[in-house]
Amino acid sequence: MVGVRRFDEEEVLGRAEAVFRSHGYESTSMLDLSRATGVQRGSLYNAYGDKEELFLRTFARYEARFLATAAEALSAPDVRAGLAAFFDAAIANMTAGPARGCLSTRLASEGDAPGPRVCGEVRALLLRLEQLLQDAFARAAPPPVLPPAAAARMVITFTRGLAVMERVHGDPAALAATAADVVDLLLPPPPSA
Repeated sequence: MVGVRRFDEEEVLGRAEAVFRSHGYESTSMLDLSRATGVQRGSLYNAYGDKEELFLRTFARYEARFLATAAEALSAPDVRAGLAAFFDAAIANMTAGPARGCLSTRLASEGDAPGPRVCGEVRALLLRLEQLLQDAFARAAPPPVLPPAAAARMVITFTRGLAVMERVHGDPAALAATAADVVDLLLPPPPSA
């Protein structure tokens, strides 16, 4: 039947995500995506139109999953514990599977090459994440050493650096230790009694 997708879209988007995480947007071709998904290029074009649209669908799925995980971690009553859980989740995301790293950081490092729609989606994800962090810092007691907005921006910047260091060293334990240090810097532990 013409126009009917004969593939599992969730599986295709998951495999496409792995390719984009591994190769980035610019270096990924429709042939790469076809090989990884097991779906012929013509069928991918019929379903998504072009690489950009396939990427945007893939990224929307990634964003929803990532932001839900971040929101869950950051909603913890103890903001220190929530920030630590957020870093744990971010590190797990970066180190999962053979396609390591962070998809949004990978794309951001490509500059404007992916085009305005893709770059806009990456910016939007980072702004949403920044707002989640700012909201968490705003309810921290005692408050962070920086104003909530500045602390949120610092965490966004730090996690981009974490993603780069993960690709360089591939050492989750070192990433976790550094993340714990950042938690202590932003939300110092209470003095021992």
